Amino acid sequence: MIDHLIGERVILRELEQHDWKAVHEYASQPIVCQYQPWGPNSEKESYEFVTQVMLEATNMPRSRFVFAVMAKERFIGAGEINIRDFTNRQGEIGYIIHPDYWAKGYATEVSKLLIEFGFSTLNLHRIFATCDPRNLGSAKGLEKIGMTQEGKLRQDLLLRDGWRDSLLYSILKHEW
Repeated sequence: MIDHLIGERVILRELEQHDWKAVHEYASQPIVCQYQPWGPNSEKESYEFVTQVMLEATNMPRSRFVFAVMAKERFIGAGEINIRDFTNRQGEIGYIIHPDYWAKGYATEVSKLLIEFGFSTLNLHRIFATCDPRNLGSAKGLEKIGMTQEGKLRQDLLLRDGWRDSLLYSILKHEW
């Protein structure tokens, strides 16, 4: 079990099985998953997602860390970091915030906490993130926290309406 990651306005704690209902509150909304290959989720899919996260948390070595984003004791989203390459110490961050909390700086704060955790606790060398080029808010947020846009991955993700490009961002430990 990981200690809480504490920011100025949010606390990240490990996802728990009962969180599936709160996950479903946003994961069932089309606007939330418009740039994702999943969703909108059924209740069953939200429950299965949390169940899978709980199962993966027992893996050794552990590669996936999924956190509930809590703001004033309210569940407002999830953030995660995945170790993609143990040898080269590379990880990937991602986050989903309930739309009621968009454009308020929460994703930025979550990203900073995930990066700090990745560098200080997981001893990663490089952390990256991707986003849909149409998701201007996410791209702006990744740049705001000091990530560098490395390029565009062409048609790397299949969505409901066809292939999606992804912008690739990264930050190195010495840049943090």
